[in-house]
Amino acid sequence: MGSNGVVWGIMSRRFRSKYDHTIDEKGRLSFPSRFREVLRQYESEVLIVIPWWDNHLRAYPLSEWENIEDKLKAEDREQPEDLDKIIRYFESESIECVLDKQGRILLPPGLRAELGLKKDIVLIGMIDRVEIWDKDAWNAERQVGREQFGEHKESIRKMGII
Repeated sequence: MGSNGVVWGIMSRRFRSKYDHTIDEKGRLSFPSRFREVLRQYESEVLIVIPWWDNHLRAYPLSEWENIEDKLKAEDREQPEDLDKIIRYFESESIECVLDKQGRILLPPGLRAELGLKKDIVLIGMIDRVEIWDKDAWNAERQVGREQFGEHKESIRKMGII
């Protein structure tokens, strides 16, 4: 593997790293060029963006989102009301965002307000998705993660990572 993530001429289909960006006055957010390269590996310029429970957005390539939908459809329907609530939330709250020619996505005003997304944003690569955080919220989350890292060492060790 080369230093740029290329393996035998094929780029990895994984989102990695952290990027600081800003939302412009129209609500447009530049998707980092490295993330756009990964998205091209999915053969799509479409992201499905959904608000998540802990104060950030998740942005999935369309095919990854469809994998989630397929899993929801295939779930055991023993408790159909509960599953319907989850499907209802996912499908009603998800927003299809297409990258414009400058590699930006448009985040609607209501969504930005709901999550407190102001001007300064952090995009976090999470392997199969990208998380979009307000910078202040991300800094608080990052600090908590650092403080709790020691609590997770044994689990990480069992996975053979350290």
